[in-house]
Amino acid sequence: MANSTTKSPDEMSFLDHLEELRWHLIRSVLAVVLIGCVAFVFSGFVFDVIIFGPKDMDFPTYRLFCNIATSLGFDSDFCKDELPFTIQSRTMGGQFSADIWTAIWVGFIVGFPYVLWELWKFISPGLHPNERKHSRGFIVIASLLFFMGVLFGYYVVAPLSINFLGTYQVSEQVLNEFDIGSYISTVRSAVIACGILFELPIIIYFLTKVGIVTPEILKKYRKIALVIVLILSAVITPPDVTSQIIVAVPVIVLYQVSIYISKVVLRREAKKERRAQGKAMKKQ
Repeated sequence: MANSTTKSPDEMSFLDHLEELRWHLIRSVLAVVLIGCVAFVFSGFVFDVIIFGPKDMDFPTYRLFCNIATSLGFDSDFCKDELPFTIQSRTMGGQFSADIWTAIWVGFIVGFPYVLWELWKFISPGLHPNERKHSRGFIVIASLLFFMGVLFGYYVVAPLSINFLGTYQVSEQVLNEFDIGSYISTVRSAVIACGILFELPIIIYFLTKVGIVTPEILKKYRKIALVIVLILSAVITPPDVTSQIIVAVPVIVLYQVSIYISKVVLRREAKKERRAQGKAMKKQ
């Protein structure tokens, strides 16, 4: 480790880079585990308030939709007293396993900025000074987008999914009694998926930088992307147009922002090329 830190990126061998990456990964995992240990200690709060929050009809999202429907004079499923399902643990170690894995996922979500910072420390030495300068706010912006996605997943996608799946019945003879792992998986998937989905502008930025994506490609497949977004919205939300639009709109906005970011990146690259050509002509 000591040798790799004293060398410049150009002098480091492949094994030196692997050693450097190993220590970045170790520090990231340790951060996730430490935060996870804190979450495990406060598991009562994590489960009763956060994980099982969308199960309670007093959850802010349900109250909001209920108030909107009431003000418009409509009846709404969001105005119920309680959701008609129970959560069970069907295996001996089910609750303990759920506690452990939930703590780890909480550690990853809360520690995401630090994990990103360790990743950036590994990548940044290989960038040009100008690229590092233009990417100064990378960690802040990427973390902000991730947490916005997490909040959107928790307050919009998760409760809409739980409300729909928890009230869906093929027959009154079939009771909804969900395993704790299945319930947590629904919440976790909504939160993590939205967190990653909100990183779309960052992903498009780097894909444009390496020449894989262009604004023209994004515009060409915009209609296909819109159809995919609407289909996903229909799957994860209750079967009404309002809920689907609420979920689809932020994703469509992110896609449009990604097109703009791709244009800006190409513009900057074109300016750099013109400057490089100008300098080359002056030398001649």
